[in-house]
Amino acid sequence: MVATGLKGTQLVLKFRGGEHVSGTILEVDMILRVLVGGFALAVGGVVCVVSAQAADLPIARRPEAVAPVTYAPPVYNWTGFYVGGNIGGGFANSSWSDPFGGGNNTFSKDGFIGGGQIGYNAQYNWLVLGVEGDFDWTGLNGSSNDSLGNSINTKTEWTSTATGRIGAAFDRLLVYGKGGVAFAHDHSTLTDTFGGSASATNTRTGWTAGAGLEYALDRNWTAKVEYDYLGFGSEALNLPTPAFPAYATNASLNVQEVKFGINYKFGP
Repeated sequence: MVATGLKGTQLVLKFRGGEHVSGTILEVDMILRVLVGGFALAVGGVVCVVSAQAADLPIARRPEAVAPVTYAPPVYNWTGFYVGGNIGGGFANSSWSDPFGGGNNTFSKDGFIGGGQIGYNAQYNWLVLGVEGDFDWTGLNGSSNDSLGNSINTKTEWTSTATGRIGAAFDRLLVYGKGGVAFAHDHSTLTDTFGGSASATNTRTGWTAGAGLEYALDRNWTAKVEYDYLGFGSEALNLPTPAFPAYATNASLNVQEVKFGINYKFGP
């Protein structure tokens, strides 16, 4: 729209489309006000529509809270070689056949034991398989008398085992059983009623079975408590003295051991 001129008190307006509007100044002023007001109304309507559409938009979700990452201590690994020591107590039963009166002369032996062990474990999930060898000095000593009053004595000086082990691991706790071959060294003596004496030593071979609990104190050190039964059956003994040149008997031996041990494990 452009003004094209004044004709007396009239103002002539020409629009770009070619249309002309003429009138008094007052009339033109009113026309301009209407145009401006309509434009303002149109702008306001657009703003309202945009605001309404924005209000209808869904509220953006807040990101879900992420739980803090906590440190999980590693599960203990029982795989590896180990070496250690043990102390405890032993309880033994012996029975000697009586060469004179028949029957048996029985007596019990008990005492301190102590020694060491070495072995290897391999863990597969919760299953632990292993082998172990141990050796213990013992003070298992017992005495009795036969039917003629002769004094008989036997002392188990040491025991040893070579076993396989199988266990279930509950992280740092291992529950296991074991079994295998057992050895024992006996020293036996006879003192007859006339003061004569004789002695014999023999190394026995038998079997063993046991069970235990072992707990990992840290990565390398473990502590255990264990029960073992060692069975050796009966073996012949010849104990000749001047009074009894053909003193022959059969002596049986069974040993029970309770051990408390400490191991040092090499490995992961």
